[in-house]
This record gives sequence, structure tokens and C-alpha cells, in this order.
Amino acid sequence: MITIDGTREENLHYRWSPNLRPIASVRDGDEVTVIIPDSSTMQIRPGMTAEDLAKLDSSKFDAAVGPIYVEGAEPGDALAVDILDIEVGDWGWSAILGFIGLLKGRFRDLLIHWRISNGYAETTGDFLKGIKIPVKPFLGVIGVAPREGEFEMIPPQYFGGNMDNKLHGVGARVYLPVNVRGALLSLADPHASQGDGEVTGTAIETSATVRIRVNVIKGLGIRRPFTVASIKDEPTNVIATMGISSDLYQAARDALEDMLTILSKLYGLTPEEGYVLSSVIGNLRISEIVDEPNYVVTLTIPRSIIERIRQ
Repeated sequence: MITIDGTREENLHYRWSPNLRPIASVRDGDEVTVIIPDSSTMQIRPGMTAEDLAKLDSSKFDAAVGPIYVEGAEPGDALAVDILDIEVGDWGWSAILGFIGLLKGRFRDLLIHWRISNGYAETTGDFLKGIKIPVKPFLGVIGVAPREGEFEMIPPQYFGGNMDNKLHGVGARVYLPVNVRGALLSLADPHASQGDGEVTGTAIETSATVRIRVNVIKGLGIRRPFTVASIKDEPTNVIATMGISSDLYQAARDALEDMLTILSKLYGLTPEEGYVLSSVIGNLRISEIVDEPNYVVTLTIPRSIIERIRQ
């Protein structure tokens, strides 16, 4: 198993592109350990104040560790990424930033520091004093190279990227569409905790050491990412499709369309069966609404319901 250190500049990139040079090569089925910096890319440090936020270089936000070349991955395949373990740092930060968020421009800039220990996060000052947030870490950014062109890091795209989907924690298997040979997988933006939507534009941002396993699924031919994940608050795993669009309604439609496709390809349901099943047991949730111009709407269906079809 190889380890990739994302605290080293040569292992980071700041745009999505099919032309990036891989920093490592792995085989189908390999495990990889990745050390990932926080979303500020190590610019925010303990002791900094809101006044320091103006000095940050926003072009360095969400720098991704990668890309990782996966042998055997070809366009038309899917790359399955199993998230095996996430060990977060012992501190994190959240912020109100004037240029981002569902209520952007309403509040002054604010920087909050968190202590992370024993499975909880607590602020270091009087702000939210006495509040303990359970640590439920996940990867805010997971994606592969686009077919063509270059894209900024922050808006999510059809190839994944900054989806900020809190389902992408330990135990999740994330399927990504392979667009170029080798897939070119990258990871970034670890979170210790986040609510659906990430309404301020930040979660509890932290660093993390992440262990993943990659598998190539030949010929699956998906258009956008989907996920099989466990939800601790529910008694079952879910299948989750993600619509990614600049229009929330379209993102919801895309999540539904992808669910119909997955239910047909993997479980043999007709489109009509998938449509009704999504209506009676599926749940739509806004996973990300602040990484303009694109938003993420997730549709989840309990896997236990679908697995009965194969019995």
C-alpha cells in the first residue's frame, strides 16, 4: 500500500484537467493512504482571527491531492472508490465569509476554531460555548478528470469534485464516471462534520489521513457519480444518486433520472418501477447549495428494499 502526502506542494493541483501529470499509479484493487490538508490548503492555522481571512489566497482553496492513475480504467468504465478509514486532525475551523454562503453578505467575516477529540468537536472560545458536535468525517471533494477542458476546484461537475456530500464517509463506495484513461482520481476537503447544504460555505474544516481502495467497474457507463453508503441514524445502507446542476430543480431531475438508470442496470427494474419506488421510499436532500454556480441534490433509496429483488 502506498502513502501520498498532500502536505507537499508537488502532490497538489488547483484545477480539474485531463492533462494533469499523475503523481502516483495504482492497480485495480489497490489500497492507498492519502494525507489531505484542510480546505484552506494549510493557510488557516490555530490562533488566526477573522482579520486574517482577508489575507488568504482563495485560488488555493480546496487544493486536491492527486491525480492518481488507476491502471485498467478506460472511458466508459466506472471507478469505485471505497472509503475505508478517515482519521481527522485534532483541530478544525469554520467561517462566515462574505463571498460565499446562502446568506452571503449579511454577516461580517467570522473565524471559529474547533478542538477535536474523543469523537466530538468543541469551539475554543465563547462562540457556541458548551456545544459538542459529534464527529462524522467525510470527504468533501472526490473526483476524476473531465473528458476535456479545465475547471475550477470549487463548483462540482459531472465528474464529481466538490460535492460536499456527507454520505462520503467511512463505509461509502463512491462510483465515478471514467472519462480518460487511468481515471485520474483526486481527493480533497476533509470535514469533521457538516449539515446537508453546508449553508455558510464551510463545515468543520480539518485535515485528515484517509485510506481508500479503488476498483475498476468495466463498462458501467454512468453519467454522474453515485454512491452506496451507510447512514448511522438509519438501520440500512442506501443507494444515492447525485444530480449536479446550476438549477436545483434540474439537479433533482438528474438525480432521479440517474436512479432510474441504476435501478435498471443493476436490479432490472423498469423505468416506471423505479419512478414509483423513488416516490414511495426515496428521499431527496440538498447536499450542497453554496458552491455556485452548481448545486448537488441527492436521492437516496434504502438498499435493503432493492436487495429483496435479487432474492
